[in-house]
Amino acid sequence: MATSRAVPNLAFRRLRGQHSPAEFAAAVRRAAREIGEQVACDARYIGRVEAGEIRCPNYAYERVFLHMFPGLGLSDLGFSARETVRGRRQPVAAGAPAPAALPTRNDEESDVLRRAFMTSGSATLAAASLGLGGPAVAIPSPRGTHRIGDAEVRAVEDAVRQIRLLDDRHGADGLYKVAAHPLRAAYALLDTGTMTRRSTEDRLHAGAGELSLSVGWLAHDSGRHEDARSHYAEALATARVSGNSALEAHAFCNASFLARDTGRFREAVRAAQAGLRAAQTLDSDRLRSLLSLREAAAWAGLGDRSACEQALGRAHGFFDRGTADDDPEWMSFFGEPEREALEAQCWSALGDWGRAARHSHRAAVLQNPHFARNLALYRAHLAKNLAHAGRPDEAEAEAKRVVDSLEGIASARIRGMLVDTRRALAAY
Repeated sequence: MATSRAVPNLAFRRLRGQHSPAEFAAAVRRAAREIGEQVACDARYIGRVEAGEIRCPNYAYERVFLHMFPGLGLSDLGFSARETVRGRRQPVAAGAPAPAALPTRNDEESDVLRRAFMTSGSATLAAASLGLGGPAVAIPSPRGTHRIGDAEVRAVEDAVRQIRLLDDRHGADGLYKVAAHPLRAAYALLDTGTMTRRSTEDRLHAGAGELSLSVGWLAHDSGRHEDARSHYAEALATARVSGNSALEAHAFCNASFLARDTGRFREAVRAAQAGLRAAQTLDSDRLRSLLSLREAAAWAGLGDRSACEQALGRAHGFFDRGTADDDPEWMSFFGEPEREALEAQCWSALGDWGRAARHSHRAAVLQNPHFARNLALYRAHLAKNLAHAGRPDEAEAEAKRVVDSLEGIASARIRGMLVDTRRALAAY
């Protein structure tokens, strides 16, 4: 059976002009920030567009591209019409069970959840897939002395992006168990595959570590704290083995967050400070800002207001230096709304509920409604803070808004905050 070959997107290549793929990707990320959008664009994504592998961008990329090139439509950018490339599912064989899928309010995910069928010579590799409501990224399972190249590494990297996208839309509860399958496949590649070159091995270590952190976050957000701790430790070990400072800083950042959430505040301080040391060699003030906020939250948990305020001051200083092209891809969530939300958590831990409510309110107002899960989280924080601040009517109204917005979102963290809010409202 003949297979269609990708047609290079020459129109998009012309628009890139004299910029390198990495420079153009940085311009895309800057344009996204200008309109409050979040895209994880890098040189490999630009290469895939120009090669014709991405026939139509997802809605987030579409908004960014149309912002960058006003007056042009998708066809002018060399893309196919959306209805010609999306939503075609393979028929299910008679008697075969239908694949499990998460309920979704729209099918936007079909633009970005791509099935990567990997082949080696004449043999098709087995795949561990994320079958979550549409086509899925597949990570090949190594057999024999299979040599690992760009296709396999890209599958791991795409799985990381897919998990983050689905978590943004739906929360962690329904994702964790199925996301463990591609994680095992990624580490199987590391354990049994033969790398074509050192750069491939470095990318695979980084991709597997980031995947471990993403799966760990799903465990963390769904209340499986010991599982999360194990995944974060695995990522940290991967970072240390491969000498990857960026991955190490990310692992410590998540470990600090988890330690604070589980009441191990001294450990949270030490993890945040270790992350800051790992980040010293990286050109990312935003990463240092986030790690400083993690440290501030840990000091707040210990009741040390002075140390918390000092860490918050450092966090603001780093944040105000702005973004950089070398900011890690996983930090696309960390903008002004998240900074406000994290500061609100510090003040609530210190019992300054009025101040916490003000920062929570700013987080909710500033958050792009496109990111439904984060908006629900910020509003849940706001409801809890208003309740503890002695403003029950406002808290009740905000909690109702959260409940009304939870269709398709499954997060133990958000549910826990609503329970806390109800307890505080009971006094009134």
